[in-house]
Amino acid sequence: MTSSLTAKTFRAISGQDADARGVAPGEPRNLLCHAGSLAMTKLADGLIDPKLVLSWMLGQLGTSAFLVGLLVPIREAGALLPQIFTAPRLPAMARRKWVWVAGSVGQAVAAAGIVAAGLTLTGAAAGIAVCVLLAVLAVSRSICSVSYKDILGRTVGRSRRGAATGFASSAASVGVILFALALMTGAVDRMVLVLAAMTLAAALWLAAAALFSTLNEEADPGETTDTPWSQFRLLREEPQLVRFIATRGLLTGSALAPPYLVLLGQEAGQGGFDRLGALVLASALASLLSSWGWGRLSDRSSRRVLQLCGLVTALALFGAVALHLAGLSSRLWALPLVLFVLMVAYHGVRQARSTYLVDMAPAELRAPYTAVTNTVIGVILLGSGIFGALASLAGVMVTLVVFAVMALAAVWIGQGLNEVEQGF
Repeated sequence: MTSSLTAKTFRAISGQDADARGVAPGEPRNLLCHAGSLAMTKLADGLIDPKLVLSWMLGQLGTSAFLVGLLVPIREAGALLPQIFTAPRLPAMARRKWVWVAGSVGQAVAAAGIVAAGLTLTGAAAGIAVCVLLAVLAVSRSICSVSYKDILGRTVGRSRRGAATGFASSAASVGVILFALALMTGAVDRMVLVLAAMTLAAALWLAAAALFSTLNEEADPGETTDTPWSQFRLLREEPQLVRFIATRGLLTGSALAPPYLVLLGQEAGQGGFDRLGALVLASALASLLSSWGWGRLSDRSSRRVLQLCGLVTALALFGAVALHLAGLSSRLWALPLVLFVLMVAYHGVRQARSTYLVDMAPAELRAPYTAVTNTVIGVILLGSGIFGALASLAGVMVTLVVFAVMALAAVWIGQGLNEVEQGF
């Protein structure tokens, strides 16, 4: 029997009644378990963001630019590439939730280690220690990622999955906004605040693991039939998967472009634009205002959301170039507005790509689909250094135009994706 509070919360998040046709008896509580666990882990991610928070901390500790530059590649590669090895083992497990729980605990331990390094080490020692611990965190995250889509598909109905993940993103962004505002006020020493935030992140990962362990997942052991590399046969056998990967790969500009907007602001003499608090705030506001809505729209047609986000990405990046050419990029409102619009598109891509993959993949192939997709995307993201070279050789605006054209290409290629939800 679903409690009144659970039923009301389920309806508020999903827009459907707990006793509606197609809603399994235990699904309302499962959806809330997903939303709560994800909200905590997403908040933890925002509090320990390698692109912003960890980079700033190591800079304050006197770590070399070389080691700081390794943070994002370690985070991206560690979170995506190992999945090709872990995915084949999942089908043999009766309950896959324990894989996610283990990954969340691993992230908590790594985060606690990073706090200890920040308190006790400086210079190269701090940089090396944080890079090693970030690698542990990233591999633990990869375990969560490769198992989560399969677990979500087994425990939440097709038309409610995007709502659960979207709500979690929006809820988590409230905490990140408070963190950003605290950074911007300067009321507390920023290093103390950053270390306290990362300590909270470790506690949140532990709490998320505890909550997720209560998920009602039916035992369904299978057989391990794939080897890591045999999973790549899906690229030959499933043309829709290849098209999805191509679409997602072309949309990586929404994630890679923000640093170039910062460089554009610096070229325009807007030195304060790259302050830590302002960047964190822009991303968190975009998540708060858009993630839940993107999730609900993805439940109707994640393909259309991917295409729409491609258009929004292109609009934001072409807009940044136009503002710069018109001499307006130095205005206080210009590039922060562009960054906000771009991050709205970025969060939409995150919601839609996850929902589309879960809904597209056959139940028994969700883990291999996820592993193959993330491995290919991991390679693409590791190639982001090419775009950095392009920026230094041809200029920041050329790089932004390339990202914008990629986003438009994603809109075109995405038109050939099948509808895997009920559609508009």
